Amino acid sequence: MKYTVVAETDVGIRKQVNQDSILVKHADSKMGEMILAVVCDGMGGLDKGELASATVIRKFAKWFEQELPLELVDLNLHVIAEKWKLMLKELNVRIGEYGQKCRTQLGTTVTAILCVSTEYLIVHVGDSRVYFLDSNIRQLTTDHTFIARELKKGTMTPEQAMTDKRRNMLLQCVGASVQVEPEIIFGKTENGVFLLCSDGFRHEINEVELYRKLNGNELSDQKKMRKQLHDLIELVKQRQEKDNISAVLIKVS
Repeated sequence: MKYTVVAETDVGIRKQVNQDSILVKHADSKMGEMILAVVCDGMGGLDKGELASATVIRKFAKWFEQELPLELVDLNLHVIAEKWKLMLKELNVRIGEYGQKCRTQLGTTVTAILCVSTEYLIVHVGDSRVYFLDSNIRQLTTDHTFIARELKKGTMTPEQAMTDKRRNMLLQCVGASVQVEPEIIFGKTENGVFLLCSDGFRHEINEVELYRKLNGNELSDQKKMRKQLHDLIELVKQRQEKDNISAVLIKVS
């Protein structure tokens, strides 16, 4: 598999600090190209969200550089998934203890994907998302939010969810939850496009608009990918999104 990647993050039109953090790692191995991409959205309503998101990003970067080479000796994504879950649980405790020490509260969403050979692994906590675009667009991750839970239970309609003031209420995030239970997703890589994004990227645009700009036919090369992603971020800002805005595009061919 061949991977072409672009990433962009923007402070947006209202906030003074960008609490989002993103990571892209691209390497060659005996198994072919490998991609690690991570999007973390530090909690906008909590103090020092940028510290929480950056802490998680640094941990994933260190894992890619120091531990992934050892995993490649006998690659097993299920083993990596369990190690990632443990890593996020430990980070949840460590960030939470730091917050208690500083008498503040901080937290972050975490959405990460590892593509190796013909397989991918996703780990996810919070309401950042992973989409996959081929002949259509599919949301691969589940939002860990009050709204998503109520929609699933049938106690709220999609129309009500659009305007509900609890839209950003998370059920879990790393650093501000008593405990976290990361969602784990495995899959086979195929031709198409992965989109990882913070909630600020997607609130003001719908899936039809996302697909129109980011389907594989519109992403002929890295330059075009960068332009399409930048155009969408500018559109989100024009529509008065208040949050930070971050996204990573991975084209698989």
